[in-house]
Amino acid sequence: MAEEKKGWKLFGKNSDGKPSLKSLLDGSILTKDAVLDQMPYVLFITFIAVIYIGNRYHAEKTLRQTKESYTELKEMRAESITAASKLMNMSKQSVVARMVKEKGLELKESVKPPKKLLVDSDE
Repeated sequence: MAEEKKGWKLFGKNSDGKPSLKSLLDGSILTKDAVLDQMPYVLFITFIAVIYIGNRYHAEKTLRQTKESYTELKEMRAESITAASKLMNMSKQSVVARMVKEKGLELKESVKPPKKLLVDSDE
């Protein structure tokens, strides 16, 4: 028994000393002690491989979402700058006066400067 484990005789041997195809096909190779002794290691490696594949999938998904978010952020930033620029242009006194004239609102520009109102703090 000890000699069998040292030599790792996994395959059944035919008269020529080669592993027989029959032992491989009928599954008797899986019942050998050497294979059964290695089964926990094989299961552990399989478990680690599944975890590795899942982790890689999750990392790629996160990277894809990050790229999409970055692209969306750039588009929103461009829209914000465009909107701020339009608002700044529309709020100029000359543009406001032109728009009022185009729409025919009959408004006139004030020629008097604004007055400052003072309120007494006693009241």
